[in-house]
Amino acid sequence: MGAQATNAFIFLISTLFNLYMGAVLLRIILQWVRADFYNPISQLVWKVTQPVLAPFKNIVPKHRKLDIAAAILLLVLAALYIQVIAALWNLDIGIGRTLWFAALKVVGLGLSLYTATIAIYAILSWFGPGFSNPAANILYSINEPLLRPLRRLIPPVSGLDLSPLVAILLLQVLGMLLPLPGYFGLG
Repeated sequence: MGAQATNAFIFLISTLFNLYMGAVLLRIILQWVRADFYNPISQLVWKVTQPVLAPFKNIVPKHRKLDIAAAILLLVLAALYIQVIAALWNLDIGIGRTLWFAALKVVGLGLSLYTATIAIYAILSWFGPGFSNPAANILYSINEPLLRPLRRLIPPVSGLDLSPLVAILLLQVLGMLLPLPGYFGLG
C-alpha cells in the first residue's frame, strides 16, 4: 500500500474512532450535567451508544451521576485506538504506555469536545437570547457548568460575554500541554 493510501486509511480509522469515542464521551457528559433526556440530540447520542453499552448496564453500576460502564467503554475504545494506530505506524508500545496514551486521548478528546461545543454555543448566542432549539438547550446544559465560574471572574464588556473566548483559550492551552504523541491525535 502506498503512503497516500496508508495516510487515507489512518485518517479514516482515526475519524471513525474519534466520532464514536466522542459520542460515548458526550453520553457521559450529558448524564453528568443531567441534560434533558428527551432532547433529540440526547436521544441520538443514546441510540448510537446504547447497543454497545446495553449488555454492561446490569453488570457495571452507575456511581452517582457517573455512568461507569460508558467510562470503561471509552477507555477501552481509546486503548484499542492507540493499539490500532501504533500497529499501522509499526510502533511497538507496551500495555502501560497504551493505557497512559489512552487516558491522554480521552482527556484530549474531552478538551476538543468542550472547545467545539463552546464555540458553537457562542455562535448560537449571536442569534439572540430568546433563540431556542434542541442544540442550544443541550449546549447550554453542557457548557454552563464550565462558563458560569468564568463569568464571575470576567464581567461582560459592553454587554459582550467574553467567558466563551477565555474558556476556549484555556482549553486550547491545556490541549497543547498534553504529552500525547502527534500520531495518536489530540481529539
